[in-house]
Amino acid sequence: MPYSIYRLAGECSGVPLFQQTSYNRRVRGFTKLLLIIGITLGLYSVAMAWQMPWREYPGQDNIAIPSDYQEKTEWAFARLMYPPYTGSINGRGFRGFRGGDWKHGRSSWTTDYTAADRHVAVALRRLTRIHVRSVEQPVDLDDGDDVFNYPWLYAVEVGHWQLTDSQVKQMRDFLERGGFFMCDDFHGTQEWEVFIESMQRVFPDRPIVDIPDKDAIFHTIYDLDGRYQVPGAQYLRSGRTYEQDGYNATWRGIYDNKGRLMVAICHNMDLGDAWEYADDPRYDEKFAALAFRIVSNYVVYSMTH
Repeated sequence: MPYSIYRLAGECSGVPLFQQTSYNRRVRGFTKLLLIIGITLGLYSVAMAWQMPWREYPGQDNIAIPSDYQEKTEWAFARLMYPPYTGSINGRGFRGFRGGDWKHGRSSWTTDYTAADRHVAVALRRLTRIHVRSVEQPVDLDDGDDVFNYPWLYAVEVGHWQLTDSQVKQMRDFLERGGFFMCDDFHGTQEWEVFIESMQRVFPDRPIVDIPDKDAIFHTIYDLDGRYQVPGAQYLRSGRTYEQDGYNATWRGIYDNKGRLMVAICHNMDLGDAWEYADDPRYDEKFAALAFRIVSNYVVYSMTH
C-alpha cells in the first residue's frame, strides 16, 4: 500500500500506528471539550451582558455607599421593585410616595431601603462564608431576564403590591426555574388579601401552607424552632409587637413538586425594620438577632436547594 505523508509522519515519529490512532482520538476528544467550554463561556458572557447595572433609588433610609460596592461577588441582596396597590387598605390610600413613578423609587418597595439591605450584607459576611456584595440590587421584573441573575429575591410590604400580568408570568418562570422569593413586612387580614391577589395569580394551582418546624429552611445554619414575632419600628413608640389585626406571626410558603420551598412568606412581622434598626440601641437585640438568623437560613437554603 502506498505511503501517505500522514502515515510516513506516524512511522517516523517512532510511535506504532495503533497508538497514533488512540492519540488522535484523545486529541479530538480534548478539542471537543475545549469547544464546549468555549461555547459555555461565550453563553455566560452573553448572559452577563444582559445583567442590569447597579443603581440606587431614593428610598426610606438611604445610607452611605460602601467603598467596595463595585466588588464582583457570588451573591447580592436582590430587592424586588413592584407597582403599588392603588386601592385603599386599612383606611390608607395609594402608597406611591409624592405621587411619583414607582420605577424611580419612593414607593412601597423602597421601605427600609437601603439601610436594611446593607445591614443584611454585613451580617451575612460575618455569619456565613458566602462572598456577599456590600450593596443591594434593585430588580424589576419588566427588565427582560435580569431577575434570573439572582437566586434569592426579597420584597417588602407585599400587602401593598399589585403585579401586572407580565410580571406575574415572569415571577412564576423565575420560581419554577429554581429561584427563591422571600417576602416580609405586611400585617393583618386586609394586607394578606392584597398579597394573595397577586400571589394566587403567580401560582393559582399551588396552596399556601404553614412551613413545618422540621423543614430544612429552619435548620440550614441555625435551629429556629423557638421563633417569635419580630416587630417593626412602631414598637419603639407603642410597645406592641403586632400591627393591625396581625396578632400572631406566621411562617408560610409555597412548595414545588419536589418539596423545594419556592416562596417564604413572613406575615405579621417586620424583619426589614429589625435589619434597618439593628444598630439602634432602643431596638431590642433579641428581635434583630432572630431577624438576621432567619435571613441567613433563608439565603443559604436558596443556594443549596
